Parts: sequence; structure tokens; C-alpha cells
Amino acid sequence: MRKIFIITLLLSGGISSFCLAQEKYTPSKENLENRQWFRDAKFGMFIHWGIYSMLADGEWVLTNKNLNEEEYQKLADGFYPSKFNADEWVRAAKDAGMKYICFTSRHHDGFSMFDTKQSDYNVVKATPFKRDVIKELAEACRKHGLKLFLYYSHIDWHRPDYYPWGRTGRNTGRTPSGTWEDYLKFMDAQLTELLTNYGSIGGIWFDGWWDKPDADWQLERQYALVHRLQPGCLIGNNHHKAPFEGEDFQMFERDLPGQNKAGYSADAEISTLPLESCETMNNTWGYNINDRNFKSTKQLIHTLVGASGNNANLLLNVGPGGDFPEGSVTHLKEIGEWMKTYGETLYGTRAGIVPHQPWGVTTQKDNKLYVHILNLDKTELLLPITGKKVKSIARFKDKTPVKYKKTKEGILLQLEEIPADIDHVIEIVWR
Repeated sequence: MRKIFIITLLLSGGISSFCLAQEKYTPSKENLENRQWFRDAKFGMFIHWGIYSMLADGEWVLTNKNLNEEEYQKLADGFYPSKFNADEWVRAAKDAGMKYICFTSRHHDGFSMFDTKQSDYNVVKATPFKRDVIKELAEACRKHGLKLFLYYSHIDWHRPDYYPWGRTGRNTGRTPSGTWEDYLKFMDAQLTELLTNYGSIGGIWFDGWWDKPDADWQLERQYALVHRLQPGCLIGNNHHKAPFEGEDFQMFERDLPGQNKAGYSADAEISTLPLESCETMNNTWGYNINDRNFKSTKQLIHTLVGASGNNANLLLNVGPGGDFPEGSVTHLKEIGEWMKTYGETLYGTRAGIVPHQPWGVTTQKDNKLYVHILNLDKTELLLPITGKKVKSIARFKDKTPVKYKKTKEGILLQLEEIPADIDHVIEIVWR
């Protein structure tokens, strides 16, 4: 993921020409079905894990601290996460109510967390651990019924053929050699491995285009390769722009669709593709020993509900050291308990007919509207809905009827008391 700062970049003509070249992309039947599944899933786990976790200073430590890249490589010699248990990680995600996992197959530091033949700089060949992490995660996901998505970095602070350099990783002591075309072929070869050696992959989550937005990334070739190998595999790219042709879902980093609080989404026009918002539990993506600033479970549930009310999934991050941080484990369990009761009001829903409001959001499914009251300091709530016939209105958790009046302005809910729940859900059933 990107270091937090606002980037303003002008698009080059290469983007428009790329988009024109991709006008003929037609998603396969399987791809369209998977898009529907993705829209229904609502909740996934992001896992940022690599040799950078050993330094306990986030996934950007190599460039943020201007470390020498050759010295940084030596971290692999000591990488032996004895507590790693793919089955436990996947079960933790499932118990939290998550439907998929997105794992960093290769982050910006260039270290691959799978057994690749394209470079010895990987978890099997370069470490004493010698286990293929993605293989184990893929098997555990199949066992527990979760889909596996793979994060794949377009940036590489390790390879000398990632040249000309982009905005990042400029002071790590690399000597450029090779050609840009060599680097593009390397990525295509790794993507081929990921999409042929590990079974069905839910999606590829690209990141890093923004490092060199004027480069000839040849995304047309890359996207076509992914879809040729697995037509149902969904492609998303964290470029913070309107989606390019060939992409199957759109993500928003640290923001809900339509917001720009994090400063990344000024040009991220909301598309008709499936949407996803990714967020951290604390402040960093990769493990950081000093980052104990965990959001509360209430905040995280509000983010999840807010994403659903804006037609988006929430991809919630965990940054392991050797295993999941205690704070993350606690939050996952608490969210899971909440989801046992309220998951029905999120899974398979779409944004409700009342758009995002200061008091909360709505979701809807079939003939039901779920009113998620997150922040209300009074006992009445006017829903600007007219022309609908009400069958019943009740509290979702116990089906206690809720008093209401129909007015010229809409439906006025009359609550017994000011809502104090994390999410006070009212279920409206239409005739």
C-alpha cells in the first residue's frame, strides 16, 4: 500500500490510448457470476506479510528508512515464522464473517511469498522456512470455503530492471540494469505461476501503477493474460483513478466510495463495477511494533456497515509479525460475534434507497430495507421514503415492533429511546 500522502498527477495520453485498445474486453460468464458473488460477499481480510515484518516498521521500511537493498535481502536468511498456521488464519477470517482473503504475494520490496521459478528471492529458496505460504493458504481457503485473492505489486524496489525508477525506492543502492520489457515479462511469468499452480484464484489485486503513471505498463497484455488463464478471476488495480478497461472491480484505499478523507480518491470516479474499500485496524498495513493505535470494534463495524451502505465490500487488514497481533485477534472475534446476529443485514444486500446520512446508512434485499442507525441523538428519525406500502417495521435483533407515522415527507420512525447499540438496525418489510 502507499505511504500516506497526497499525490497529484496528470494523466498522460497513454492512459486514453490504453483504454481505447481495451474497448473490446467482454467479461466471461464465469467472471460476471464472480462479480455477483463479490458484491454479495461484503467482507474480506487483507493480509500484509513479508520479510519486512521482521523489522516491525511497516511494509515501506526499505524505502522509508533508505535502507541498502543488498543488506535488506539478508533478512530472508532469518525468516522462520514458526507460529505460522494457514489453517488458523483462514479460520479466524471465517469466524469473523469474512468471505475471502487477499494476501500479499509480492509487495514493493520485491520478495515473493511463494515458490516462484522467476527469482530465487522468495520464501522457499531464500529462507530457512522453505514453505510455500500461498500454497498453504490456498489449501486452507478451499478447506474452509473462502476465496483467495492475491495482491501483486507493480513496483519492485529489488529488481534492477524496474527502470527508469519511479517516485519511490530511489535511495536503496540499486544499480539499474536490464530493460523495462524484461521486467514486464518477469511479472507476466509470475502471474502465470500464481494462476496455474494454486487452483482457482478469486482475483488479482494490483498496486503500484501510481509510482510511474506515464510508463508503458502494457496492462492490456497483462489483463488479457490473467483472463486467459482464469476467465473468472477478477482484476482490480489500486491506481486511484476511474477503472481502466479490463478491470472487474474498483477499490478505494482508506475511504468509502465518494469520499476522499485519505487524499487518494480525488480522481476515483465511482464506476458501475463491484466496489471495495480497504482499511487498516490500526494505522499501518505491515506489522509495526510501535503501532498500538487500534481502532475500536465499534469503529470497525461502522466502517463495515458504511461500506455496505455505499455498495462496497470492506477489506480489513491484518499485519502479522509471525502470527496475528493480539489486538487484531480480539477485534476479529468481536466482529464475528456481531456478524452472527447482523450479518443477514449485510450479506447479499445493496445500498438502500436512502443514501448515506449523518445518522447512518441503509441496505436492502428483496422486499426488506435495513435501516442502520449508527449515530442518532434523538428518538425520532425521518426516512424520506414516499410511495411505498409498509407491511411491518421492527427492531431487527428481536423483532419488537417500532412505532411510525407516514407523513408528506416520508416515514417517521418513533423509537422508544435514543439508540445505544453499535448499530441499531430497523427492518422495514414492504408489501
